[in-house]
Amino acid sequence: MKPADYPEDIRPYIVPKPEGNLNYRCLDCGENYGIEKLLYTCPKCGQVLLIYDQAFDRLKKIPAATWHRIFDYRKMLTLPALKGIYRYHEFIGPVIPLDAVIYLGEGHTPVVEANGFLQEKAGIRFYFKNDGQNPSASFKDRGMASALSYIHYLIRQGQISDVLAICASTGDTSAAAALYASYLNPRVKSAVLLPHGKVTPQQLSQPLGSGAAVFEIPGVFDDCMKVVENLSEQYNVALLNSKNAWRILGQESYSYEISQDFEYDLRDKVVVVPVGNAGNITAVMNGFLKFYEAGIIESLPKIIGVQSRHANPVYRYYRQADAERRKFVPVTVTPSVAQAAMIGNPVSMPRVIHLVEVYNRLAGKQRIWVVEVTEQAIMDWELIANKNGHIACTHGGESLAGLVAARQLGLVGDGEIGVIDSTAHTLKFSGFQQMYFEDQFPPDFDITPDPDLTNAPVLVRPKDLAKVPTPGNPLTGEDFKRFVQRISDEIAKILDLEKT
Repeated sequence: MKPADYPEDIRPYIVPKPEGNLNYRCLDCGENYGIEKLLYTCPKCGQVLLIYDQAFDRLKKIPAATWHRIFDYRKMLTLPALKGIYRYHEFIGPVIPLDAVIYLGEGHTPVVEANGFLQEKAGIRFYFKNDGQNPSASFKDRGMASALSYIHYLIRQGQISDVLAICASTGDTSAAAALYASYLNPRVKSAVLLPHGKVTPQQLSQPLGSGAAVFEIPGVFDDCMKVVENLSEQYNVALLNSKNAWRILGQESYSYEISQDFEYDLRDKVVVVPVGNAGNITAVMNGFLKFYEAGIIESLPKIIGVQSRHANPVYRYYRQADAERRKFVPVTVTPSVAQAAMIGNPVSMPRVIHLVEVYNRLAGKQRIWVVEVTEQAIMDWELIANKNGHIACTHGGESLAGLVAARQLGLVGDGEIGVIDSTAHTLKFSGFQQMYFEDQFPPDFDITPDPDLTNAPVLVRPKDLAKVPTPGNPLTGEDFKRFVQRISDEIAKILDLEKT
């Protein structure tokens, strides 16, 4: 649909022009800095930054009903720049011209309601938001679309050139960074650091396929992150981890999509996200806060952050009920199937602490909690979900386990509706499913397969069948008929089928 065909009162809003006044703001000392160059930490005190629009009040002047119509009509546009996360341009990157936006098909992932059996088993009505259906098969594409669009904008402005984009990763970040950087080839190259032996083969193949320089180093993600931070402080590189505040802006689109998917009515919604480096929960909170302050939504939904017992520093921090006595202490992680969440010292923890306080204060009561789950629960709930029509990754299993735990703790009440983040495609973590089915998990994972959830292929090869087809040697005539009949009989016997 073309803008000229839209109602006259909406036309001026449909294709946004660059506007706004964005600044980096330090969450510790409060200093503001211009966005003319890439900045990751406060030059004054070293704390992480968030990006704020100093002209945000202009968005409050547009009535909520008008905003709803703007976003709903933008759904019908064929303009690539507004088909993805920049449907919400005014809230993500209002200074970026649309012709600088990188769109590879990210965003607007489906929200799929769980079937009756699964909802009954979980004890609550809920939906999966399948972010594994992004281009690189994870939610990380949202942040990369934002970060690389901004880098593209700076290149076009002549402010930077010959960019090397670099990140530390447990798999998904590297895949997304390499994919989006490769789209800007040759002006942007990418390099990724991975913990040796801690990334699935499927995830490792992605940055290699996108042409990134891939480095595996000893240790875990936290060690990779320290090396990347050191490189970004000493060399001219563009850091693409969630320490980059532009990543957070892009990931806010998750909140905006949920708002739109549920007709902007979030009174009874509970949004559940896994907590890894804490960038995602930061973005989810900030996105809902922006829509709330602009009047687009009338209430702030509950948010449940989830951590595995094997990597739970944020859970431990909020386990202390007295805010005055809370002290963040990094933890030493142990192996987890939720690999992207296997982080003991989240970079975005200062953002989380700040935004949780703001969120609860504006809501007028506590609306954010962090729960802990076991590795066993993560795998079991992932497999149960996928046996009931979903494509949940291990982090989707972690989120579902977290929703169930929150329900049992009384944090989620009757009549509330869960919206669960399945952050990546299940095929990225198929190796863990295979380990579960074959009972091959090392002891430090603390996972024992439930026989009711395991599955394995069955070789059908009747002993009385003398001839079977092989590649290049098909059967014919009576031999082939006998083969088909005997195989059919054996399968029917195994499945206990009745003849018609």
